[in-house]
Amino acid sequence: MLDRQVAPPIQPLASVTLPAADVFSLPNGARLHSIRNNAQPVIRLQLVFPAGKWAEPTSGVSLLTARMLLEGTITRTARQIADETAFYGASLECEQGYDQATLTLYCLARHLEKLLPLVLDVVCEPSFPETELAQLKARTTQNIQIERQKTSYLASECFAYTLYGAEYAYGRMFDEVEFNKVSRDALQDFHQSAYSIAAAEVFLCGDVTTEQLRLVSQAISQIAVSQSSIHVLSPSAQPIASSSKKYTQVTDAMQSSLRIGRLWPSLNHPDAHKLQVLTKVLGGYFGSRLMKNIREDKGFTYGIYASISSREHANSFLIGTDVNATSTQATVYEIYKELSLLQDELIPDTELQTVKNYMTGKFANELSTVFEQCDKYKSLVFFQLPNSYYSDFLAQVNQVTSQDLQKLAQKYLSPDKMTEIIAGP
Repeated sequence: MLDRQVAPPIQPLASVTLPAADVFSLPNGARLHSIRNNAQPVIRLQLVFPAGKWAEPTSGVSLLTARMLLEGTITRTARQIADETAFYGASLECEQGYDQATLTLYCLARHLEKLLPLVLDVVCEPSFPETELAQLKARTTQNIQIERQKTSYLASECFAYTLYGAEYAYGRMFDEVEFNKVSRDALQDFHQSAYSIAAAEVFLCGDVTTEQLRLVSQAISQIAVSQSSIHVLSPSAQPIASSSKKYTQVTDAMQSSLRIGRLWPSLNHPDAHKLQVLTKVLGGYFGSRLMKNIREDKGFTYGIYASISSREHANSFLIGTDVNATSTQATVYEIYKELSLLQDELIPDTELQTVKNYMTGKFANELSTVFEQCDKYKSLVFFQLPNSYYSDFLAQVNQVTSQDLQKLAQKYLSPDKMTEIIAGP
């Protein structure tokens, strides 16, 4: 009879192999990546352009351009785009990030051919109607004004600004005046340059047939290449590496938001995989040291985390939490105490093994669908990682020792190297 008081044995995940992607270089310069899996009759098509915040000439241009793609084309209104998408039970959206803008279509496999002309119309022929642009500006400005009343938003915004600097794309704050000056012509110019198909990476995954692959390849190949060049910030701009402490006062706030962190090694760095383990021990899961100390033992917060943010041009390490205002300094003290403990004492074997099991199990779970597998593959493409990256990750997670992590903590987690931001009363 099964004894439910005894935990089941843990099976270590020794290696992983992502499904092989078929890669096609198209005549106009775009690359098409295809990963096939017929477990579900669904398809995801993504067109990814180097049209994120990094590429914008003026603050707000990349955000407005991405959001305006679905507000109308030369042949379709926003309502017609939405109705056609809904008719086929599909989903079409465009997301803008720091490095890229991504137009994503989810649909049943049998509807891909019917929806492909819509996708190409949206990405190639946006009309940027003035009325919708004015409404989008107003909504965005109002949302930012509301967010800036929150300590959590202010702390995160100030942290990025302090860590990277105003001249670096990742550190630029939202400028309401500059944002509202962005014209329709500026969006058209940015679209023509940053959304050039020659720089696009196209990802097609799911229940893809050979005929559907041919149709997508043919359709993408027919898109004309823009001759405009993409504007990027000066390569001489570098993030600020020095540590600093700032306090942003928020009148009448009941809580304080803390953001503590620093610049971090890239994903290609020799220490990258082991540093993920160290971050998990510190604050990367519910049983982490920060959670046990500051939530469970002290009761200062509902949640606290430590995480690594990876972008194409810079990485950062961040500890974040929201606490009662009266507990602010005590929380900061406890955070730095945990950093020092990792530098001074070895992590017990049982704690380290728990973290290893958690990381490998979570990683395996993140490969359960073809869409998640494609997301992992996209990281290899955009961060220019070797094909062995994920196998190396598992190997180093399983092999890392407490001595390794202590040395890394001494190198990277010194409290005096941290940028500290507090927003509160």
